[in-house]
Amino acid sequence: MTRFPTALKFACLSAALLLGACTHKQEAVNTAPPPAAPAPMAQAAPVTSSIIPGSAEDLRVNVGDTVHFGYNEYNVEDADKTLLGRQAAWLAKYPSVRVTVEGHADERGTREYNLALGARRANAVKEFLVSQGVSTGRVETVSYGKERPICTESSDACYAQNRRGVTTVTGGANS
Repeated sequence: MTRFPTALKFACLSAALLLGACTHKQEAVNTAPPPAAPAPMAQAAPVTSSIIPGSAEDLRVNVGDTVHFGYNEYNVEDADKTLLGRQAAWLAKYPSVRVTVEGHADERGTREYNLALGARRANAVKEFLVSQGVSTGRVETVSYGKERPICTESSDACYAQNRRGVTTVTGGANS
């Protein structure tokens, strides 16, 4: 008769008990009645977020950072004035934040034409923010023309996505 060392016997017994416990526990979970619905609470629990107030992500997620323009246009539409108003209020709340407004165009037209159009779009956004009380020294502009598309299909829907002004946080944020 072969004798097993005590440690090997203990290991085999432990493995058998663990396997048995796992199977037994699973069966108990499957046969347990569903939990009762929780009682209504007087107040909802606060939602926690990993977004830091005053950060670039805060602007992008909670305020919005992009406005769109019509074909060959650079005027700020009424629908976008609401979003830019929220940006101005956010900037007032975080006075140390500096931003750059990026002007973009769709792929149609020459590189030079689209750089100029992107600059006019970025300046239109900047002028609106300044008209809402944002210091001109806190807002820079840059034009990327057609060089940074977010959609690369040659379609009207795609062109519309690329005709945009994007406000990006460039300094002073609580990143």
